[in-house]
Amino acid sequence: MYKFVMPEVIFGSGSISQAGECCERLGARHVLVVTDRGVMEAGWTEPVLESCREAGLTAALFDQVSVNPTDDEADACARVYKKNGCDAIISVGGGSAIDIGKAAAALVTNGGHIRDYEGVDRILHPLPPLVMIPTTAGSGSEVSQFSVIVDSSRQKKMTIVSKSLVPDIAVIDPDVLATKSARLTATTGLDVITHAIEAFVSIAATPMTDVQAKNALAIAARHLRPSVASKYNKEAKEQMAMASLQAGLAFSNAILGAAHAMSHTIGGRYPFLHGDINAVLLPHVMEFNLIACPEKFREMAVLMGEDVTGLSDIAAGEKAIQYVKKLAVDIGAPLTLSEMGFQADAIPEMSKIALTDACMITNPRDISAEEVAALLRRAL
Repeated sequence: MYKFVMPEVIFGSGSISQAGECCERLGARHVLVVTDRGVMEAGWTEPVLESCREAGLTAALFDQVSVNPTDDEADACARVYKKNGCDAIISVGGGSAIDIGKAAAALVTNGGHIRDYEGVDRILHPLPPLVMIPTTAGSGSEVSQFSVIVDSSRQKKMTIVSKSLVPDIAVIDPDVLATKSARLTATTGLDVITHAIEAFVSIAATPMTDVQAKNALAIAARHLRPSVASKYNKEAKEQMAMASLQAGLAFSNAILGAAHAMSHTIGGRYPFLHGDINAVLLPHVMEFNLIACPEKFREMAVLMGEDVTGLSDIAAGEKAIQYVKKLAVDIGAPLTLSEMGFQADAIPEMSKIALTDACMITNPRDISAEEVAALLRRAL
């Protein structure tokens, strides 16, 4: 028996202008727009606010979202929602703004602290309408049942998983990607690659998630380099937006693995970009997981365009790993944790915390704290 959850999806150039109409269809009259300062400066918040005005809606604004969003930000966002009598949320931004929008929505109808909902299926009451507009090709949060929030007191990223967090509508406009730097395009694109790979080898994968994961991997392998190379490559931007969407649908339903479990742990302590951490960890986790499902690794190599004729599944899988390493070099991603500022003395604690992350449950190979520590040492 399989299940597959997803929102209504609106995809295409100029679709950001439909945000207000989407909320109106959901019965909203007073919308909270959640975003960050970078997105505002890039000019993508104003079209959303204008579309709300054109739909006859009032709109409040919350723009205090950081790179690794925190529980304090979720609380502040929920307070703005209540103070303005809002009845729906539009998030405009990367995964951070979308995750804060989801977390605030959970708080306004369920109460308590966001840590109360850490884990799987702990949100009991329905959320207000959610319309999510990603401005990066990366997080996939606009279609997922995940919200990842830093618990400030524990310096730990909490993974909150609930079908209640699946947005009502995801509006994906590839045009917004033209304002992203090569650096951000690279880090978010590697997050897409990581989502696709970890969802494909997850023990919770199904034929429905495999279709999405394989499509995402094939598209991203072909179009991430040209998307990084030029912000004006419209085809590459459209294809990476599609890859991000499909990878998001895959991991929302198949969950992820050890790379994300460790990335969440590190991101709760260090102010690193999520995609950068994944870029460093992914090849090491792939090497560890290869013996669990070599036939899937062979398939991934083929999807990436590698010739595996005459090779064993293990040898073919090793070509997939080498491809990911070369891709990171080509697009200028960080190659080690130490160059990002990660300290080796944090490894024992980080290893124990990573085992508690929900994403570790679906990793295809059993893993211990000692093995997590060994992977982190290799990634230094």
